[in-house]
Amino acid sequence: MVAQARAKDLLDWYDRHRRRLPWRALPGEISDPYALWLSEVMLQQTTVTAVIPYFENFLSRWPTVQALASAHLDDVLTQWAGLGYYARARNLHACARVISETLEGSFPDDEEALIRLPGIGSYTAAAIVAIAFDHRAVVVDGNVERVMARLHAVEDPLPQSKPRLKKLADVLTPAKRPGDYAQAVMDLGATVCTPKSPSCVLCPWQKPCAARRLGVAETLPRKLPKKAKPNRKGVCLWLTRPDGAILLRRRPEKGLLGGMMEVPSTPWGDQEWRRQDAHPHAPVTVAPSKWTSLPGLIAHTFTHFHLELHVEAASVTVRRAEAAAEKPDHYWVHLDAMGEHPLPSLMRKVVKHVVKVGY
Repeated sequence: MVAQARAKDLLDWYDRHRRRLPWRALPGEISDPYALWLSEVMLQQTTVTAVIPYFENFLSRWPTVQALASAHLDDVLTQWAGLGYYARARNLHACARVISETLEGSFPDDEEALIRLPGIGSYTAAAIVAIAFDHRAVVVDGNVERVMARLHAVEDPLPQSKPRLKKLADVLTPAKRPGDYAQAVMDLGATVCTPKSPSCVLCPWQKPCAARRLGVAETLPRKLPKKAKPNRKGVCLWLTRPDGAILLRRRPEKGLLGGMMEVPSTPWGDQEWRRQDAHPHAPVTVAPSKWTSLPGLIAHTFTHFHLELHVEAASVTVRRAEAAAEKPDHYWVHLDAMGEHPLPSLMRKVVKHVVKVGY
Protein backbone atom coordinates (compact mmCIF):
# COMPACT_ATOMS: atom_id res chain seq x y z
CA MET A 1 0.00 0.00 0.00
CA VAL A 2 1.37 3.40 -0.98
CA ALA A 3 1.87 5.75 1.96
CA GLN A 4 -0.40 8.82 2.13
CA ALA A 5 1.03 12.31 2.50
CA ARG A 6 0.17 13.85 5.86
CA ALA A 7 0.34 17.49 6.92
CA LYS A 8 1.69 16.35 10.30
CA ASP A 9 4.82 14.84 8.75
CA LEU A 10 5.56 18.10 6.95
CA LEU A 11 4.90 20.21 10.06
CA ASP A 12 7.24 18.01 12.12
CA TRP A 13 9.91 18.59 9.47
CA TYR A 14 9.18 22.33 9.45
CA ASP A 15 9.56 22.57 13.22
CA ARG A 16 13.11 21.30 12.82
CA HIS A 17 14.15 22.98 9.57
CA ARG A 18 12.15 26.19 9.14
CA ARG A 19 14.03 29.02 7.49
CA ARG A 20 14.73 32.19 9.42
CA LEU A 21 13.46 35.10 7.33
CA PRO A 22 13.17 38.74 8.44
CA TRP A 23 9.40 38.83 7.84
CA ARG A 24 8.71 35.47 9.45
CA ALA A 25 7.58 35.25 13.08
CA LEU A 26 9.60 33.03 15.39
CA PRO A 27 7.95 29.91 16.84
CA GLY A 28 5.21 30.97 19.23
CA GLU A 29 5.12 34.55 17.95
CA ILE A 30 2.28 36.17 16.00
CA SER A 31 3.05 37.31 12.47
CA ASP A 32 2.79 41.01 11.68
CA PRO A 33 0.26 41.35 8.81
CA TYR A 34 2.01 44.49 7.52
CA ALA A 35 5.45 42.90 7.36
CA LEU A 36 4.03 39.74 5.82
CA TRP A 37 2.07 41.67 3.17
CA LEU A 38 5.11 43.78 2.34
CA SER A 39 7.27 40.68 1.88
CA GLU A 40 4.70 38.85 -0.22
CA VAL A 41 4.32 41.77 -2.62
CA MET A 42 8.09 42.05 -2.95
CA LEU A 43 8.52 38.30 -3.46
CA GLN A 44 6.27 38.24 -6.53
CA GLN A 45 8.59 37.47 -9.47
CA THR A 46 11.64 38.09 -7.23
CA THR A 47 13.95 35.84 -5.19
CA VAL A 48 14.23 35.79 -1.40
CA THR A 49 17.90 36.81 -1.58
CA ALA A 50 17.09 39.86 -3.68
CA VAL A 51 14.13 40.87 -1.53
CA ILE A 52 15.72 40.81 1.94
CA PRO A 53 17.69 44.11 1.72
CA TYR A 54 14.71 45.89 0.12
CA PHE A 55 12.36 44.56 2.79
CA GLU A 56 14.65 45.62 5.62
CA ASN A 57 15.09 49.07 4.12
CA PHE A 58 11.34 49.56 3.62
CA LEU A 59 10.54 48.40 7.15
CA SER A 60 13.21 50.72 8.57
CA ARG A 61 11.88 53.74 6.66
CA TRP A 62 8.18 52.92 6.99
CA PRO A 63 7.68 50.63 10.02
CA THR A 64 3.86 50.70 9.86
CA VAL A 65 1.24 50.70 7.14
CA GLN A 66 0.28 54.23 8.20
CA ALA A 67 3.88 55.40 7.70
CA LEU A 68 3.96 53.88 4.22
CA ALA A 69 0.61 55.45 3.39
CA SER A 70 1.90 58.91 4.30
CA ALA A 71 5.08 58.52 2.20
CA HIS A 72 5.40 60.28 -1.15
CA LEU A 73 4.93 57.86 -4.04
CA ASP A 74 8.21 59.03 -5.59
CA ASP A 75 10.07 58.02 -2.43
CA VAL A 76 8.44 54.58 -2.54
CA LEU A 77 9.32 54.14 -6.22
CA THR A 78 12.89 55.29 -5.58
CA GLN A 79 13.37 52.72 -2.81
CA TRP A 80 11.75 50.07 -5.01
CA ALA A 81 14.04 50.74 -7.99
CA GLY A 82 15.87 47.54 -8.91
CA LEU A 83 13.11 45.14 -7.87
CA GLY A 84 11.28 45.54 -11.18
CA TYR A 85 7.56 45.15 -11.94
CA TYR A 86 6.98 48.70 -10.71
CA ALA A 87 3.19 48.40 -10.74
CA ARG A 88 3.71 46.43 -7.52
CA ALA A 89 5.18 49.50 -5.83
CA ARG A 90 2.36 51.76 -6.97
CA ASN A 91 -0.23 49.24 -5.79
CA LEU A 92 1.68 48.81 -2.52
CA HIS A 93 1.38 52.53 -1.82
CA ALA A 94 -2.27 52.66 -2.93
CA CYS A 95 -3.13 49.66 -0.76
CA ALA A 96 -1.40 51.19 2.27
CA ARG A 97 -3.46 54.34 1.83
CA VAL A 98 -6.74 52.41 1.65
CA ILE A 99 -5.89 50.39 4.76
CA SER A 100 -4.75 53.47 6.64
CA GLU A 101 -7.57 55.77 5.61
CA THR A 102 -10.60 53.47 5.43
CA LEU A 103 -9.71 50.43 7.55
CA GLU A 104 -8.15 52.21 10.52
CA GLY A 105 -4.75 50.70 9.74
CA SER A 106 -5.89 47.10 10.15
CA PHE A 107 -5.63 44.36 7.55
CA PRO A 108 -8.81 42.33 6.95
CA ASP A 109 -8.59 38.67 7.97
CA ASP A 110 -10.89 37.59 5.14
CA GLU A 111 -9.68 36.56 1.67
CA GLU A 112 -12.51 38.26 -0.23
CA ALA A 113 -11.97 41.55 1.60
CA LEU A 114 -8.23 41.40 0.97
CA ILE A 115 -8.66 40.72 -2.75
CA ARG A 116 -10.66 43.94 -3.08
CA LEU A 117 -7.57 45.92 -2.03
CA PRO A 118 -5.15 47.31 -4.67
CA GLY A 119 -2.53 44.83 -5.80
CA ILE A 120 -3.66 41.91 -3.64
CA GLY A 121 -4.44 38.76 -5.61
CA SER A 122 -5.70 35.37 -4.52
CA TYR A 123 -2.27 34.02 -3.55
CA THR A 124 -1.31 37.04 -1.41
CA ALA A 125 -4.75 37.13 0.23
CA ALA A 126 -4.53 33.44 1.14
CA ALA A 127 -1.00 33.88 2.49
CA ILE A 128 -2.04 36.78 4.74
CA VAL A 129 -5.12 34.95 6.02
CA ALA A 130 -3.22 31.74 6.76
CA ILE A 131 0.11 33.08 8.04
CA ALA A 132 -0.87 36.34 9.75
CA PHE A 133 -4.27 35.24 11.12
CA ASP A 134 -3.88 31.43 11.20
CA HIS A 135 -7.19 30.89 9.39
CA ARG A 136 -7.38 28.01 6.97
CA ALA A 137 -6.61 29.13 3.44
CA VAL A 138 -5.07 27.33 0.47
CA VAL A 139 -1.76 29.06 -0.30
CA VAL A 140 -0.31 28.13 -3.69
CA ASP A 141 2.81 29.71 -5.16
CA GLY A 142 5.37 28.26 -7.58
CA ASN A 143 7.02 26.21 -4.84
CA VAL A 144 3.70 24.70 -3.78
CA GLU A 145 2.78 23.89 -7.38
CA ARG A 146 6.07 22.07 -7.85
CA VAL A 147 5.64 20.05 -4.65
CA MET A 148 2.06 19.08 -5.51
CA ALA A 149 2.96 18.18 -9.10
CA ARG A 150 5.69 15.83 -7.89
CA LEU A 151 3.84 14.44 -4.92
CA HIS A 152 0.97 13.36 -7.19
CA ALA A 153 2.96 12.92 -10.45
CA VAL A 154 0.81 15.40 -12.34
CA GLU A 155 1.86 15.19 -15.99
CA ASP A 156 -0.34 17.98 -17.33
CA PRO A 157 1.81 21.06 -18.01
CA LEU A 158 1.55 24.44 -16.38
CA PRO A 159 -0.35 26.69 -16.56
CA GLN A 160 -3.24 24.37 -17.51
CA SER A 161 -2.62 22.22 -14.44
CA LYS A 162 -2.95 25.11 -11.96
CA PRO A 163 -6.59 24.40 -10.97
CA ARG A 164 -5.84 20.72 -10.36
CA LEU A 165 -2.72 21.51 -8.32
CA LYS A 166 -4.70 23.93 -6.16
CA LYS A 167 -7.33 21.26 -5.50
CA LEU A 168 -4.60 18.83 -4.47
CA ALA A 169 -3.11 21.48 -2.18
CA ASP A 170 -6.56 22.09 -0.69
CA VAL A 171 -6.94 18.43 0.27
CA LEU A 172 -3.70 18.52 2.27
CA THR A 173 -4.16 21.92 3.96
CA PRO A 174 -4.98 21.32 7.64
CA ALA A 175 -7.40 23.25 9.84
CA LYS A 176 -4.77 23.47 12.61
CA ARG A 177 -1.58 25.49 12.04
CA PRO A 178 -2.51 26.44 8.46
CA GLY A 179 -0.01 29.30 8.51
CA ASP A 180 2.87 27.07 9.53
CA TYR A 181 1.75 24.50 6.99
CA ALA A 182 1.72 27.07 4.17
CA GLN A 183 5.24 28.18 5.06
CA ALA A 184 6.34 24.57 5.42
CA VAL A 185 5.32 23.65 1.87
CA MET A 186 7.02 26.78 0.54
CA ASP A 187 10.18 25.97 2.49
CA LEU A 188 10.09 22.40 1.23
CA GLY A 189 9.95 23.62 -2.35
CA ALA A 190 12.65 26.23 -1.81
CA THR A 191 15.17 24.03 0.00
CA VAL A 192 14.46 20.34 -0.74
CA CYS A 193 12.01 19.90 -3.62
CA THR A 194 13.99 22.35 -5.75
CA PRO A 195 13.50 22.82 -9.51
CA LYS A 196 16.73 20.99 -10.32
CA SER A 197 18.28 18.06 -8.44
CA PRO A 198 15.65 17.73 -5.68
CA SER A 199 17.00 16.20 -2.46
CA CYS A 200 14.42 13.44 -2.22
CA VAL A 201 16.30 11.58 0.54
CA LEU A 202 15.76 14.58 2.85
CA CYS A 203 12.07 15.02 2.07
CA PRO A 204 9.48 14.26 4.77
CA TRP A 205 7.11 13.22 1.97
CA GLN A 206 9.53 10.94 0.13
CA LYS A 207 7.51 7.77 0.78
CA PRO A 208 4.17 9.01 -0.58
CA CYS A 209 5.79 10.97 -3.45
CA ALA A 210 4.64 9.44 -6.74
CA ALA A 211 7.23 11.28 -8.85
CA ARG A 212 10.09 9.94 -6.71
CA ARG A 213 8.67 6.46 -6.96
CA LEU A 214 8.43 6.74 -10.75
CA GLY A 215 11.84 8.38 -11.09
CA VAL A 216 10.43 11.51 -12.78
CA ALA A 217 10.69 14.10 -10.00
CA GLU A 218 13.18 16.32 -11.81
CA THR A 219 10.97 16.45 -14.93
CA LEU A 220 7.95 17.86 -13.05
CA PRO A 221 6.10 20.11 -13.18
CA ARG A 222 5.98 20.10 -16.95
CA LYS A 223 5.74 23.45 -18.70
CA LEU A 224 4.75 24.44 -22.19
CA PRO A 225 7.67 25.66 -24.31
CA LYS A 226 8.32 29.37 -23.89
CA LYS A 227 7.79 31.61 -26.85
CA ALA A 228 10.89 33.37 -28.11
CA LYS A 229 11.05 36.95 -26.87
CA PRO A 230 10.99 39.58 -29.61
CA ASN A 231 13.77 42.15 -29.91
CA ARG A 232 12.94 45.83 -29.74
CA LYS A 233 15.15 48.82 -30.40
CA GLY A 234 15.17 52.45 -29.42
CA VAL A 235 17.29 55.57 -28.99
CA CYS A 236 17.81 57.45 -25.73
CA LEU A 237 18.11 61.21 -26.13
CA TRP A 238 20.61 62.43 -23.52
CA LEU A 239 20.26 66.19 -23.13
CA THR A 240 22.42 68.36 -20.89
CA ARG A 241 22.23 72.06 -20.09
CA PRO A 242 25.24 74.37 -19.51
CA ASP A 243 25.55 73.57 -15.78
CA GLY A 244 25.71 69.81 -16.49
CA ALA A 245 22.16 68.85 -15.43
CA ILE A 246 20.46 66.10 -17.43
CA LEU A 247 16.87 66.18 -18.65
CA LEU A 248 14.61 63.48 -17.23
CA ARG A 249 10.91 62.95 -17.72
CA ARG A 250 8.27 60.93 -15.94
CA ARG A 251 6.66 58.04 -17.79
CA PRO A 252 2.84 57.75 -17.88
CA GLU A 253 1.32 56.23 -14.76
CA LYS A 254 -0.10 53.26 -16.66
CA GLY A 255 1.97 50.86 -18.69
CA LEU A 256 5.51 49.54 -18.55
CA LEU A 257 7.67 51.33 -15.93
CA GLY A 258 4.62 53.45 -15.12
CA GLY A 259 5.31 56.56 -13.07
CA MET A 260 9.08 56.05 -13.12
CA MET A 261 11.63 58.60 -14.36
CA GLU A 262 13.48 58.08 -17.63
CA VAL A 263 16.00 59.55 -19.98
CA PRO A 264 13.73 60.62 -22.87
CA SER A 265 13.73 58.16 -25.75
CA THR A 266 12.08 57.22 -28.98
CA PRO A 267 9.32 54.60 -28.96
CA TRP A 268 10.68 51.06 -28.83
CA GLY A 269 10.04 49.18 -32.06
CA ASP A 270 11.18 46.29 -34.22
CA GLN A 271 13.46 48.28 -36.54
CA GLU A 272 16.73 50.13 -36.02
CA TRP A 273 16.26 53.87 -35.74
CA ARG A 274 18.00 56.21 -38.14
CA ARG A 275 19.59 59.18 -36.37
CA GLN A 276 17.57 61.74 -38.27
CA ASP A 277 14.34 59.95 -37.37
CA ALA A 278 15.21 59.71 -33.67
CA HIS A 279 16.16 63.35 -33.02
CA PRO A 280 12.63 64.81 -33.47
CA HIS A 281 11.48 62.71 -30.48
CA ALA A 282 13.62 64.83 -28.13
CA PRO A 283 11.62 67.12 -25.79
CA VAL A 284 13.89 69.99 -26.89
CA THR A 285 14.59 71.00 -30.48
CA VAL A 286 18.29 70.52 -31.26
CA ALA A 287 19.98 71.12 -34.60
CA PRO A 288 21.01 67.83 -36.29
CA SER A 289 24.68 68.89 -36.29
CA LYS A 290 24.66 69.25 -32.49
CA TRP A 291 23.92 65.60 -31.79
CA THR A 292 26.67 63.10 -30.93
CA SER A 293 26.19 59.35 -31.31
CA LEU A 294 27.70 57.65 -28.27
CA PRO A 295 29.48 54.32 -28.82
CA GLY A 296 28.04 51.01 -27.62
CA LEU A 297 24.50 50.07 -26.65
CA ILE A 298 22.45 49.25 -23.58
CA ALA A 299 20.83 45.81 -23.52
CA HIS A 300 17.98 44.99 -21.15
CA THR A 301 15.45 42.17 -20.91
CA PHE A 302 11.86 42.62 -19.81
CA THR A 303 9.37 39.82 -19.18
CA HIS A 304 8.10 39.78 -22.73
CA PHE A 305 10.88 41.26 -24.88
CA HIS A 306 14.55 42.14 -25.21
CA LEU A 307 15.50 45.78 -25.68
CA GLU A 308 18.55 47.47 -27.18
CA LEU A 309 19.09 51.20 -26.80
CA HIS A 310 21.59 53.49 -28.49
CA VAL A 311 22.30 56.95 -27.10
CA GLU A 312 22.30 60.26 -28.92
CA ALA A 313 23.62 63.13 -26.80
CA ALA A 314 23.46 66.91 -27.14
CA SER A 315 23.84 70.10 -25.11
CA VAL A 316 21.12 72.76 -25.10
CA THR A 317 21.14 76.49 -24.46
CA VAL A 318 19.85 78.03 -21.24
CA ARG A 319 16.77 79.34 -23.07
CA ARG A 320 15.86 75.93 -24.45
CA ALA A 321 16.57 74.31 -21.08
CA GLU A 322 14.12 76.69 -19.42
CA ALA A 323 11.50 75.87 -22.03
CA ALA A 324 11.96 72.14 -21.39
CA ALA A 325 11.54 72.64 -17.63
CA GLU A 326 8.15 74.22 -18.24
CA LYS A 327 6.83 71.02 -19.79
CA PRO A 328 4.79 68.76 -17.47
CA ASP A 329 6.80 65.92 -15.93
CA HIS A 330 10.18 67.12 -17.28
CA TYR A 331 12.99 67.82 -14.82
CA TRP A 332 16.64 68.85 -14.97
CA VAL A 333 18.63 66.67 -12.58
CA HIS A 334 22.33 66.74 -11.74
CA LEU A 335 24.21 63.49 -12.01
CA ASP A 336 24.98 63.31 -8.27
CA ALA A 337 21.25 63.61 -7.49
CA MET A 338 20.08 60.78 -9.76
CA GLY A 339 19.76 58.44 -6.77
CA GLU A 340 17.04 60.67 -5.32
CA HIS A 341 14.72 59.97 -8.24
CA PRO A 342 12.79 56.79 -9.15
CA LEU A 343 14.94 55.56 -12.01
CA PRO A 344 14.24 51.95 -13.04
CA SER A 345 17.13 49.55 -13.60
CA LEU A 346 17.07 50.17 -17.36
CA MET A 347 17.59 53.90 -16.94
CA ARG A 348 20.30 53.35 -14.35
CA LYS A 349 22.08 51.30 -17.02
CA VAL A 350 21.72 54.21 -19.45
CA VAL A 351 23.22 56.65 -16.95
CA LYS A 352 26.13 54.33 -16.18
CA HIS A 353 26.75 53.77 -19.89
CA VAL A 354 26.93 57.49 -20.66
CA VAL A 355 29.26 58.11 -17.72
CA LYS A 356 31.44 55.16 -18.76
CA VAL A 357 31.91 56.39 -22.33
CA GLY A 358 32.88 59.75 -20.90
CA TYR A 359 30.30 62.07 -22.40
